[in-house]
Amino acid sequence: MAFLLFAPAPMRAQDSSSQQPQQDQSAQQNNPNRVSVLRQAQERVRARRQQRIQQIIQDTYSHKYEVYFGGGYQRFRPGNTLQHVNESGWNVGITDYIHGNLGVAADFRGYYGTTYTGTNPGAQEFHIFAPSISQYTFMAGPQYRFYRGLHWGWTGQVLAGVGHGNFGTGTGGLPPTLIGLYPDGNVVNVTAGASVDYNLGPGLAIRLTPNYLLTDYGSTLQHNAGFEMGVVYRFGRR
Repeated sequence: MAFLLFAPAPMRAQDSSSQQPQQDQSAQQNNPNRVSVLRQAQERVRARRQQRIQQIIQDTYSHKYEVYFGGGYQRFRPGNTLQHVNESGWNVGITDYIHGNLGVAADFRGYYGTTYTGTNPGAQEFHIFAPSISQYTFMAGPQYRFYRGLHWGWTGQVLAGVGHGNFGTGTGGLPPTLIGLYPDGNVVNVTAGASVDYNLGPGLAIRLTPNYLLTDYGSTLQHNAGFEMGVVYRFGRR
């Protein structure tokens, strides 16, 4: 012990320097193990997060039924010689997903607007310049969900049915055809649209649906473009 206490400083330094490489080698051996442990922990975190996302998606799109309702807009020509008018309206529908992403939808809509008939000689004679009009549609058909995401979902639908047009409600009893409007009546309606949903939760979403509506009032075809926007409520978890 006395020898160690009074040993020269160079000898003690040589002893400490001989221990340093051993410590460095031990640190190098432990460092790869630490990196591997951290990598495995990150992978577990990512796996758990992906599992939670998949569970939310499953909870969102495992409902059998969905009800949607809201408002809409349509660009419509009320007569062969009249200009297009803007119509606003409402829509409501229900979808039954009968198999996976394939469902059957029933859709009901109402559109309301005011026409301009001032250039028509009959309208000038009877002093009818801006009569109100309305249409109602009752359609059904297939709906398919082709994208299911955590926040967004995409669906497409093609519907067909019956439409009813009221073009003489604002003419004061005058037949609408005398001022260039289509006659009142029931016609065939066909619509095609693609919807985008923003999910607020597994059972609730906001939906925007640009669509095309084909009508044949007055035995002529009308190609109408518009959109529907509203709320979707899902229920009946499978």
